[in-house]
Amino acid sequence: MSDQAAAVPGSTIPYSLLQRVVLLGLAFTVLRAASMFGPVAWRPLFFIHCLFMIATPWLMLSREGRQSAGIRRGGSLAIYAGAVSIGVAGASLCHLIGYGLFGTGADNWYVSVANSFRAQPTPGLATWQLYLIFTIPGILFSPFGEEIFFRGVLQRALESRFSARASTLIEAGWFGAAHLIHHGLLVTAAGVSLLWKSAPLWFLLMTGLSIGFALLRKKAGTVWPAVAAHAAFNATMNAFIFTYIWNA
Repeated sequence: MSDQAAAVPGSTIPYSLLQRVVLLGLAFTVLRAASMFGPVAWRPLFFIHCLFMIATPWLMLSREGRQSAGIRRGGSLAIYAGAVSIGVAGASLCHLIGYGLFGTGADNWYVSVANSFRAQPTPGLATWQLYLIFTIPGILFSPFGEEIFFRGVLQRALESRFSARASTLIEAGWFGAAHLIHHGLLVTAAGVSLLWKSAPLWFLLMTGLSIGFALLRKKAGTVWPAVAAHAAFNATMNAFIFTYIWNA
């Protein structure tokens, strides 16, 4: 795909590209759902969909388009340090709220993530080994894939039609809704159900986190500080999971 259509004045992202980006985003969401709700053998689909998200700017945008979407160098050391702090603080806040309200029950979102980890074969491994196995991919695949797509390509494509503020709210809401796949939505033989106590709160937390990442991207003019914040969030989240849930 290429960005050959006429661009909206003041934008290097073509107006007509929005439809293709949205359709691609829907495809990514379907792959995410299949990886989490399908058989254990389908789990690699999550990493595959992250790789496709990483590749999206080079498949759909010109060099100018990639730079406009924040796929470029930039950001001071202070911004990256702040980004990591934001990621750690965000994961800690999610822990405090989830544990404070729901303990280690099914409504705690970190318990949901832990259960998805437990569903995968991990025979005879120590806790620290399991932490590394689940955390290293978690700081390499989803932070790069999701930030490049949501804060980069999707944000900029939305701005060909909407204001920057509205575009941020749309992509952040989409990000929050997509994370209901990890906690909130339950798929069983009886059908699809929702954890009504915790799913709305988890959605709001993930949407707020996404807005924070978007502000980092705007301030730095590049997506990489948002990637750093996202990676720090995932690493800290897994630390909580393996210290107070996995060993429970």
